[in-house]
Amino acid sequence: MEKEQLELIYGFHAVLEAIEAGQSIDKIWVQQEGGKSSQLQALWQAARAHGIPVLRVPRSKIQQLVSKGSHQGVLAFMAPIAFANLEHILDAAFGRGEVPLLLMLDKVNDVRNFGAIARTAEAVGVHAIIIGEKGVARINQEAVKTSAGALMHVPVCRVQSLVKTARFLKDSGLQLVACTEKENSPHYAVNYRLPSVIILGSEEKGISRELLELADAFAKIPMRGKVSSLNVSVSAGVVLYEALRQRDNSEANR
Repeated sequence: MEKEQLELIYGFHAVLEAIEAGQSIDKIWVQQEGGKSSQLQALWQAARAHGIPVLRVPRSKIQQLVSKGSHQGVLAFMAPIAFANLEHILDAAFGRGEVPLLLMLDKVNDVRNFGAIARTAEAVGVHAIIIGEKGVARINQEAVKTSAGALMHVPVCRVQSLVKTARFLKDSGLQLVACTEKENSPHYAVNYRLPSVIILGSEEKGISRELLELADAFAKIPMRGKVSSLNVSVSAGVVLYEALRQRDNSEANR
């Protein structure tokens, strides 16, 4: 992405103020060189409290983006969307008498895949997309463009731990549906009329073992050709529209 397309904040005080003001920050870069000052400790603590990833990078990488001005070895990338609170999303859905349908993405790190998934999720009526702090696609202008603007409408919740969040959702009465080719249950055999969290993993590694162990149901998309798997955004579309089909049929039969 070109420099002029990035919305950046740099310098200790400016970045700390942005965090404490509740600005939507995608991630923060801190230079690798130098020790841990009291300012840096305060920055780390504030970022962690707000669920913002902090990455150590060479000073030269920051310098490439901030060629003028004093960045003090700290650079924040602003997100084009505001991240949502998962508990508020759940409370609102239950309060409206709706059956929650959530989508959890485990290290889906391709921006175009993420945008395409968000577009389908919004079309289907997913209540929220859940992502972790690390190993995920940047939610930038390219992601928004690929989503055809859907990311401005479907809530995205960024959490520190997908595993802890999955346990919380399970304890809250939602079933965890893991989409994986390693199981034999077809995706259409799952009862999506229940409050559900559909979990998708990256194309390289799939869903983590910890999340698979928590799953209540598994969804495998049948394949009849020689190709063994689908693109993750295509898989998301197949499973989400099966969930929509079941829910629409359920409402029609009332």
